[in-house]
Amino acid sequence: MSVNESPARNIIGNGTLIKGEIESNGDIRIDGKVVGSLRSTGKVVVGQNGSIEGEIHCKQADVSGYVKGSIIVDELTSLKSTSKVEGELTTKQLYIEIGAIFTGKCEMGKPEPPKEAPKFEKK
Repeated sequence: MSVNESPARNIIGNGTLIKGEIESNGDIRIDGKVVGSLRSTGKVVVGQNGSIEGEIHCKQADVSGYVKGSIIVDELTSLKSTSKVEGELTTKQLYIEIGAIFTGKCEMGKPEPPKEAPKFEKK
């Protein structure tokens, strides 16, 4: 595997504030604060001191901190005992530890594509 093909491993450190869009071709850990959208082809980890306000779309999510907004996870979402999540969560699988706080709406499984309405011909 060449250097350009290896997935990124990124850390947003404690005390760091990022406003805007983040796109990552790999895993990312948030120990600071992100206000905006975060897209990752890998795993998003929100540490105990980390927070995200906005939209998250990723392959896997592991939340120990605070998230407010829309979360779309292709595989597994884990809400640790120290997590606080407010908003809409769409995920294939969900694991919630005792002590985690989740307020909002959750949809699990693979959403079915909308069915096309039947067409009626005029006579």
